[in-house]
Amino acid sequence: MKTMFEQLEQINARPEPFEFYTAADLWTDEHTSKQMLAFHLNAHVDVASRNAAFIDRSVEWIVSRCDVTAGTKIADFGCGPGLYTTPLAQKQARVTGIDFSKRSIQYAKNTAAREGLVITYVCQNYLEFETDDRFDLILMIMCDFCALGPDQRKTMLRKFHTLLEPGGLMLLDVYSLAAFYKRQETARYELNLLDGFWSPNRYYGFLNTYKYEPQKVVLDKYAIIEAARTRTVCNWLQYFTPESLAQELAESGFEICEFCADVAGAPFEPKSDEFAVLAKKP
Repeated sequence: MKTMFEQLEQINARPEPFEFYTAADLWTDEHTSKQMLAFHLNAHVDVASRNAAFIDRSVEWIVSRCDVTAGTKIADFGCGPGLYTTPLAQKQARVTGIDFSKRSIQYAKNTAAREGLVITYVCQNYLEFETDDRFDLILMIMCDFCALGPDQRKTMLRKFHTLLEPGGLMLLDVYSLAAFYKRQETARYELNLLDGFWSPNRYYGFLNTYKYEPQKVVLDKYAIIEAARTRTVCNWLQYFTPESLAQELAESGFEICEFCADVAGAPFEPKSDEFAVLAKKP
């Protein structure tokens, strides 16, 4: 049995960049998935999703810029509770949403049924998603791309390239180097860290934030210790320049259409914490 010192050493150990992938612990856990859905549905905050006013502007820009009309085939990777899929389906697009969270997918299905919308929802890790369908537009929004390691990003971009019709578009957003330089390494320990976000039961939470300067990666590593279990959740974020993102896209066969400040089409701003890219499959 490990001593307390050995356990603390493990809790505070610094992993290699993207050494662990723990998405299931966040999105499929009964308690945390409920917390994440609540953040998604809070129209006034930018946590799991952006605020409702931004999403409205974003949808209108996507429809206009990507020429979304009746029958346009759209896939939303990481669709959550349908905050984009629902209004896009209301524009008569043929929409597919893919998400890891069973709770969010069920909420999205209930919304579609209530609104009388035909939307295809798939509850699955989008890294493993396969289909014979082909799409005119693929979305990956809220910087989901940044949570993936280099090999996972290659997998997704190859998948997107395969799933798009010739001339199809892909829209995603990422964190910039301006945001990377604002992050600081920290260590934090609290009873019921994040106000009970991690469990309905009493727990002790450790948060270690690590920066990896050469790779431009940040890790928020949570160790959650309950009476019945101990678990570690690693939230990785890759930060990009337009050049580094363009290189990854080019290696997967994409052409850049434009960079924007966000997925609502604001003009690109080099000092912004985030930026978006619209790319095309030739």
